[in-house]
Amino acid sequence: MAAAGTKLTILSRFFTSNVNNKPLRLMGSGPSFNGVAKYSTSAATVVKDYEDYRKSLYGDITHKALLVDAVGTLVVPSQPMAQIYRQIGEKYGVKYSEDEILNRYRWAYGQPWGRSRLRYVNDGRPFWQYIVSSSTGCSDAQYFEELYNYYTTEKAWHLCDPDAEKVFEAIRKVGVKLAVVSNFDTRLRPLLRALNCDHWFDALAVSAEVAAEKPNPTIFLKACELLEVKPEDVVHVGDDRRNDIWGARDAGCDAWLWGSDVHSFEEYLITKAHVNLRVDVLTKCS
Repeated sequence: MAAAGTKLTILSRFFTSNVNNKPLRLMGSGPSFNGVAKYSTSAATVVKDYEDYRKSLYGDITHKALLVDAVGTLVVPSQPMAQIYRQIGEKYGVKYSEDEILNRYRWAYGQPWGRSRLRYVNDGRPFWQYIVSSSTGCSDAQYFEELYNYYTTEKAWHLCDPDAEKVFEAIRKVGVKLAVVSNFDTRLRPLLRALNCDHWFDALAVSAEVAAEKPNPTIFLKACELLEVKPEDVVHVGDDRRNDIWGARDAGCDAWLWGSDVHSFEEYLITKAHVNLRVDVLTKCS
């Protein structure tokens, strides 16, 4: 099975790299631009190879569990991060523009975090203090606490898919288990309670609690353990190719990219996950 898993990972990564990571050179010519047309043929072949190979291993795939990424898939910030950092920070002397804050945030977030192998340890305060001060130039403790607590409230977030509740309710009725798998600190549980969606899920695998961050397969395997299912019976949906797609497939799970392979939970569950749901069932749950 180890050899089979290796081949499956190679197929999935070939598909992800060559289909989802298309050349970004959209204006002009050259080898990268001229080669885009070739993807239509190779992509179809790779998708078929991947699906056929999984069927040869596991038969017709009927997923027993759905894993969902949190930020970017289940929930998104209600206002741009830089806007909030500046609005709250003005009374604490923050002078940077939103563009400056965003650029500084991206730089800081991309730097190696030397204090731990994990960014989010327990409540994640040391990491976020570094991010906030680097992004805004403000190290005021009261500013940080106000900003930190804001992102634990329902005001700061909203659901990506407004129909998620009725879809999740429907699939749980047919025996499909649900879990969130997220690189997040310990605020995730109170945040999901604030959004009144914590009860949708049978388990949460949070990196700060599991001591492993995506794309480490450990966090996906922990979710499978919590749900008491095998990885090959699980599909993960997330918005990050490296963390969500490669990470889940390295763990032996199916994985689909949010916003590319699937754009809503209803679309995914009906057309891709082979879960026996009918539109009338979903309607009755609304």
